[in-house]
This record gives sequence, structure tokens and C-alpha cells, in this order.
Amino acid sequence: MTVAGWIEILIFLAVLTAITPMLGGYLTRVFRGELAPLGRVERAFYRGLGVDPARGQDWKGYARSVLISSALFGVLLYVILRTQSIHPLNPQDLSSGTWDVSFNTTASFLSNTNWQFYAGETTLSYFSQMAGLAVQNFISAGVGIAVVVAFVRALASRSGKEIGVFYVDLTRAILYVLLPLSAIVGFVLVSQGVLQTFGDYADATGLTGVTQTFAYGPVAGQEAIKVLGTNGGGFFNVNSAMPYENPTWLSNFVEMLAILAIPAGLTAMYGRMVDNRRQGWMVFGAMMTLFVVAVAVIYVSESGPTAAMQAAGLTGDNLEGKEMRFGIGSSALFSAVTTAASCGAVNAAMESFSGFGGAVPMAQMMTGEVIWGGVGSGLYSMLLYVILGVFISGLMVGRTPEFLGKKIEAREIKLTIIGTIAVPMMVLVTSALAIGSKWGAPSIYDSGPQGFSETLYAYTSQGNNNGSAFAGYTGYVQPNGTNDGAFGISFADVLGGLAMLGGRFIPLLAVLAVAGSLAGKRVSPVGLGTLRTDTPTFGVVLIAVVLIVALLTFVPALLLGPLVQGLSDQLY
Repeated sequence: MTVAGWIEILIFLAVLTAITPMLGGYLTRVFRGELAPLGRVERAFYRGLGVDPARGQDWKGYARSVLISSALFGVLLYVILRTQSIHPLNPQDLSSGTWDVSFNTTASFLSNTNWQFYAGETTLSYFSQMAGLAVQNFISAGVGIAVVVAFVRALASRSGKEIGVFYVDLTRAILYVLLPLSAIVGFVLVSQGVLQTFGDYADATGLTGVTQTFAYGPVAGQEAIKVLGTNGGGFFNVNSAMPYENPTWLSNFVEMLAILAIPAGLTAMYGRMVDNRRQGWMVFGAMMTLFVVAVAVIYVSESGPTAAMQAAGLTGDNLEGKEMRFGIGSSALFSAVTTAASCGAVNAAMESFSGFGGAVPMAQMMTGEVIWGGVGSGLYSMLLYVILGVFISGLMVGRTPEFLGKKIEAREIKLTIIGTIAVPMMVLVTSALAIGSKWGAPSIYDSGPQGFSETLYAYTSQGNNNGSAFAGYTGYVQPNGTNDGAFGISFADVLGGLAMLGGRFIPLLAVLAVAGSLAGKRVSPVGLGTLRTDTPTFGVVLIAVVLIVALLTFVPALLLGPLVQGLSDQLY
């Protein structure tokens, strides 16, 4: 640990806090329709789709629009990936991947996960990267923002069942939020040396006579939406550890800030849209508290030797798998940012972290990606925990639970339980299938606690739409280099793809159903017995609920992997 490392962390937290209300105010104006400089473009688009912006949708209509548009974009992406050999902008003449890798990749980018069972620079053409993956990065991020706006709109509603128009919310999210912010971030990254070119790959021969190929490409444009949309999929296999994606300390700082900017800003938007800014700051405070603890634990855990280092007679920081230009501080902060935000981008090898240092990123995902979380998905998932906290608090004091003046009844609680518990259960089941079956075994590289951690991390990441990985867990290619049926790589690809789709759409549909149930409820006036949900006290309750649900679900699994490994490090 160094003073410089702690200063960097403090500066990052201060800047994030400072921009939150500014971005929140901007988001509020956009989704209230108060800011529409491209109104003619919007109206032309709506006419083309046959959408009436003034005619709102109930939750079923909104959910139907989400599912239909996602299915269409998913089919389009799969077709692009499977027809790569006939694409333009393919200077390396790369062929298409197998059906199972293409399915996994489609599910990954459709669900805002960006899990990658492939190396981007050796697998995908420029056309696939841009027209396929980058476009879907905008769409999936826009869907998350649209759904949380609809949910907040339902909480603020005083009558009626309408929660907005999906295509209007999606269009505004992309046109006024994601595109302009991506342009700004992209220009900053280019100024720092991030590549943006359509040139051919370059060959160079070194002093030893070995020829090496250097991959180029339109990196900066995809990098910008990768971080802003909490997508995480890198142009290069090593992601933001690659100098072509993340060359300097400033580019690293900007990327981390971009990852959390919109999730943090949405908390301020939430407070403004429900006409109670303290509500937004309460959620922001709960998220920030959990995040700060995670950063501190990772930083301290990596600032010392592991058992393997001690066995080799080494002392000092655990620099295994970390870039020297970033060091421990920036690597620890980035790992906390990316796993708190459902992003998955990495600037260090996650599997090289110590036992406790690797357990914290995994634990952050196990909370349901609510410590900031993905753009939109993080806030609407946290608001489900708010409802759960209100319900539990109401039981404790013997009062009918209310949230923002609306009674929380059996239907809302059932849907909330589905939204908060379905994904953890799916993660545990898929992890068990991968570890306990003969089809999953070939994908596990290491043995013992590390092998268990690799598998648990893989399905925790995919189920919670994060996308980062312990690199030991991989797709399995048969010895002859082919894929011969339902075994090997197909198992990991298909199971992971299904986990990503379930992790995205089950909570999303539950949230919209809760929104539909709450939208038309009458608001009760505030009284002396009303439980306030905008205070630091309720923030503590919210943190406790998040931790209790995660601990009750995942502690046994954590004990079998990263925690036992961490204890082994300490006892060596």
C-alpha cells in the first residue's frame, strides 16, 4: 500500500460524487421530455415504427416491446457472427465461429454481459466488432436505462397503469445519453493513445528473428461504449490491460469513472423524479458504503505476498497478473469498479488475485450487482431490495409497509422475491452442473479451491451479467481441434448462454411487473407512523438486507473456494 494509491482512490470517489447530481439532473430532463434538441429525428423514427409517444404502455405492453426488440436484435447479431466470412472490413479474412460460440456471444452481448469465450482480435472482423457488438452495446445499455426509468416513473405515478413508452425511452437513452457521452469519452481515449483505425494488422520482426503480428482496429469507439454502458467486452483478449485499449494512468482513470458515471447518476435521477432527492442520496450512500469497503479490502489484500510468493522466497505486493503502469492501487480500484458495476472490463488478471482479493469481486457480483450495478439494472435491482427492506421493517414494527406512500402488498413481495432470488439460485444450479458433471469438467483448468473458484466465478459472472472471469475456466476444444457434439465446449457455451439470458430477463420482467402493480396505487399521506426511507437509518437497513440475502445464499459456496484459499494464504 502507498499514499499515492489511497490518494487515487479518494480522488476517484470525490469526482464520482461531484458529477452524480449534475448527470442526474441531465437524465431527469431527458426522460421528462424537457430536453429534445433532436426532436425531428425522434419524431421521424417514431413514425417509422408506428409508435405514438403520447400513448403510454402498461407494464405488459412495455415488457412485450422489450422482449420483441431484444429477440430481433439477438437474431441480427447471431446472423452477423455466422456470416463473417462474407463481411466487408475483414482485412484478416477471419471466418465465422462455431454455432455454440456464436450463441454464447449473442446471449452475452444481448444481456449486457459481454462474457467472451473468444479472443476478439483473432476471431472477429471489424464489421462484426462494430455493426454487431458495438451496436448491441448501445442497445443493451439503452434497454437497462429504459426499464429503470419506467420503474421510477411507476413509483412516482399517482394514477393510471401507464409506465411510459419503451421505444421512446430507448431512443432517448441512446440519442441523448449514450451517444454524446461515448463521443466525449472516445475523444479522450484517442488523445491518450487508444487505437482507432481500419488499417491491416502489422507484422514486425524482432532482434531474435521472430515475426510477431500486432492487431489493430477501431478500438476507441468500442471502448467508450464498453465502459459507459457497463458492457465490458474488449476488442482485445486481455481487455483493458492491453496498452492499445488502456495506455495511461489517465485513460485508466477515465475508463473507471465512465463505468460508474451513469449508474451513480441514475440514483440522483431517481430522487428527482420521485420529488424527494434524499431518496436518491440514500441509495447512493448505501451503494457507496459497500463499494468503499470492497475497494479497501481488495487493496489491503493485494498489498502483501501470497502463499505461493512466500514459498518462492518473495516478499512485497502481489503484482502477479497486474500491469506495472497501473500498480496495486489502480488494479484494486478497477477490479472493485468493474465487478460492482456489472461491467466485466479488467485491467489485471482476476485469477491472479489473492484468496481474499479475489473473493471480494465475486461477493460484489453475488449481491445481485446492486453496488452500482449495470446501467439501469443496478438501480432497479437495488430498488427491489428497498421494497424488501420496507417489508421487513414493516413486519418488525407491526405496520403495513409503504414505499413512497404506496402500500406494499403480497403481489409486490412475491414479485420482488422472484427478482432477487431467481438469479442466485440459477448461479448455484449452473455452477453445480458444471462442477459435478462430466461435460463441465473439461472446462475447469485448476484443481482444488482454485478450480472451484474458477467455475463459481464463471457462472456468478454470467448469471449476474458481469462478464469478468477467472481465466482458468474456459471453453473446451476437443484434442483434434473440432467440436463434435454436445460435449466439451458446447456445454459451457450453451449453459453459460442460458444463464446470461435468464440473469438478464427474469429480474427485468419481475421489475416491470412490480412497476405495473405499483403504478396505479393510491398514495397515502405521510403520517407520524410512516417509515421514512430517505434517512441514513434506512440506508443501514438496506445494506443489511443486501448482505443478509447474499450471505445466506452464497457463503457455503464461498467457503469451498476463495475463502478457504485466502485462509490458506494467511496460515501458510
